Amino acid sequence: MELDEKKYLYLLILLPLLVVVFLYNLYWKRKKQREFGSVEMVQKLSPDSSSFKSVLKLIVIVLAFASLILGLVNPKIGTKMETVKREGIDIVFAVDVSKSMLAEDIAPSRLEKSKQIVSQIINQLGSDRIGIVAYAGSAFPVLPITSDYGVAKMFLQSMNTDIVSSQGTSLDEAIKLSATYFDEKSKTSKLMIMISDGEDHSEGAESAAEEANKIGMKIITIGVGTEKGGTIPLRRNGVIESYKRDKDNQIVITKLNPESLKSIAKATNGNYVNGANTKEVLEFVKNTLDKIQKTEFEATEMAEYQSQFQWFLAIGFLLLLVDVFLLERKTSWVKKLNLFNEK
Repeated sequence: MELDEKKYLYLLILLPLLVVVFLYNLYWKRKKQREFGSVEMVQKLSPDSSSFKSVLKLIVIVLAFASLILGLVNPKIGTKMETVKREGIDIVFAVDVSKSMLAEDIAPSRLEKSKQIVSQIINQLGSDRIGIVAYAGSAFPVLPITSDYGVAKMFLQSMNTDIVSSQGTSLDEAIKLSATYFDEKSKTSKLMIMISDGEDHSEGAESAAEEANKIGMKIITIGVGTEKGGTIPLRRNGVIESYKRDKDNQIVITKLNPESLKSIAKATNGNYVNGANTKEVLEFVKNTLDKIQKTEFEATEMAEYQSQFQWFLAIGFLLLLVDVFLLERKTSWVKKLNLFNEK
């Protein structure tokens, strides 16, 4: 599904405002009734007044406006899958989600900076297929190889330090899992882009990279953080409560370790770049991609998207018409339901 005019989604903010206005109006009416006399006396003077019908009218109006707004957004549904030929390479992004990536020595944080970098790289890709891996003490497959960049960005933004339960940083696990994303028999060029602060709590990252090189996998590494380092804030509801401490109760200072990332890249004839300057990273990745041989492959994707706005507009106008004929006084079927204990 595609949304043709996403900007109109902001109009959905009006719906809770309608509910607030309704509740205020209900409060105002009750207040005036009390000024006039007792509530019981007012109910006797207007026996056909129905609270349920007022609520029902509100529900109908809210649904009507929601349908009209969705009509303006114009959802489009793909009606046909087709196989197209594209030329590119397969890329796996391996993003470090260990607790050290919460450090804010790189604004807004190492993890958020990493996600920004990956998102910008995806923006400049053409016909390449991409996958995403998250890793800390172990590696986790976030998204398999796909040509749907929109879905990739959605999964990317949802990544956080809780996505992988085991803590630490195992660069070798990230390399091994990323290697499984590629078909060894395929002639399509294979590239892994590893984003990390380089703090490796395991052994064997370089040997894992050498094994990956044997299947034709190239690795470029992007270092995020500063060599001066920073503390790791622990937040609750967005507020810093404390900072991560070690077993001696000392505040942990996490630092960028570019040497481990450089050795990984070197093992596959790749290169390392510091991620502090996003523009430089994008230029670095672009130059690398230009030097990699592109391969033609087939990809299945949705085609022939059809607009669905007419259905939502029809429902919206129909509900508005229903609201016109929906009176606030009691009717026989409402009296039988007696949902609000109305007598």
